[in-house]
Amino acid sequence: MNADGALWTAREAFVAVAADGEPGDWLAGGVSIDSRTIAPGDLFIALEGPNYDGHDFAADALARGAVAAVLHRRPEALDERAPVLMVKDTLEALRGLGAEARRRTAARVIAVTGSVGKTGTKEALRRVLADQAETSASEDSLNNHWGLPLSLARMPRDAAFGIFEMAMNHPGEIAPLSRLARPHVAVITNVEAVHGAYFDSIEEIADAKAEVFAGIEPGGAAVLNRDNPNFARLAAAAAERGVDTVIDFGRSERARVRLVKSTPGPEGARVQADVDGTRVAFDIRIPGSHWVMNALCVLAAVAAAGGDVAAAAAAIEGVRALDGRGRRHAVALRGGETFELIDESYNANPASMHAAIEVLGRAPAARRLAVLGDMLELGPDSGDIHAALADPLRSHGIDLAFTAGTDMARLWDALPKMMRGGHAATSELLSPMVTAAVRPGDVVSVKGSAGSRMGLIVAALLGMDSRGPGKTGEGASQRLVNGE
Repeated sequence: MNADGALWTAREAFVAVAADGEPGDWLAGGVSIDSRTIAPGDLFIALEGPNYDGHDFAADALARGAVAAVLHRRPEALDERAPVLMVKDTLEALRGLGAEARRRTAARVIAVTGSVGKTGTKEALRRVLADQAETSASEDSLNNHWGLPLSLARMPRDAAFGIFEMAMNHPGEIAPLSRLARPHVAVITNVEAVHGAYFDSIEEIADAKAEVFAGIEPGGAAVLNRDNPNFARLAAAAAERGVDTVIDFGRSERARVRLVKSTPGPEGARVQADVDGTRVAFDIRIPGSHWVMNALCVLAAVAAAGGDVAAAAAAIEGVRALDGRGRRHAVALRGGETFELIDESYNANPASMHAAIEVLGRAPAARRLAVLGDMLELGPDSGDIHAALADPLRSHGIDLAFTAGTDMARLWDALPKMMRGGHAATSELLSPMVTAAVRPGDVVSVKGSAGSRMGLIVAALLGMDSRGPGKTGEGASQRLVNGE
């Protein structure tokens, strides 16, 4: 690796993180904050959190091949000759590295936020734009005060597009992320009644999402869901930030990216859309009407970023569901018969829960089993919101529901007795009830907030596969059972 091919030279990183001393002489091909997944050639940044301190693992990171470590204290066990950049605060150093990466890039930067669909939309944008030019995007859900600068710091020098997810559950969290990323395109997938524990109204949630316009570049564009009740509020917030271009998407006749027709099937949908007067037709290989809207959002963002919309529409067929966000697994039981697992365990809110139930209801199956954990952060109405899921479960033809958690007990009470598969206080206690109930031909959907740890049940169901680990139809889930 030479300096031109390096992600960071020692001198560049030294200046960006405002280090003391001398920069050293090394080249970094990546940036990491996790010594367990360090790759040879990475620059290691030791972050300090409430439950861990990366400084304790700096020596291990260097032993595994890190070229240098960014530290704000030197561990006693670290060799005095170890290549380090000493700073006042490693989190601020990471932000400095991200800011420098943003300053030096010529990429068109797209910021993606919204109540649901952020990660799926971001990954779909990554997939369709990567066919057109060098594209960098946030990994997984690196979308907060340390995930966003880390994602920026990893952006290659020659990237043409940068796609970065931004999340929040309190007011004031997205604005500093936007100012750091300075997007050319700000996408708000939708606004839904989530995080009710921290907001008094859905309008307040919309205002928090609109913080994505805080750092938008002059001449930038907003991508908004025309069908959302808060569209006008979001468009006004964009205008207040000097955003003159709004590319809206949806079913509305007034939308610039408009759904003309959608023909759903068990494996996805055939979609016809109008993009500023030009018709495009494409296939989506992920079930659910919400993915039709996600696809329209992707086309709007591609148009706003100056990409090839027709090529993006054709590439949407290659988009697949992510682990924990709708990925399907064919699990073989002894005797060769199978059941299907839909892994929706990464997170949940009312909107995404309804979407998951709709997808399950459309799935061809001998029986449809919904395995549901608590939706968190919904505020004082949480119990009623959970109980109200009984109606969509019935209307979509779900045969059995298994529930875990305090608020899901309200749903359990609201269900007809014939639909009650089992209830437990935790996912750990519910898991054996689910595995004992599954039969060949079933389709099982598992969903809940990350704090509900529904990944434990996904792991148990995948563990039933008679072919052994990693042999399910889509590959074993990459998410562990720790709720991460």
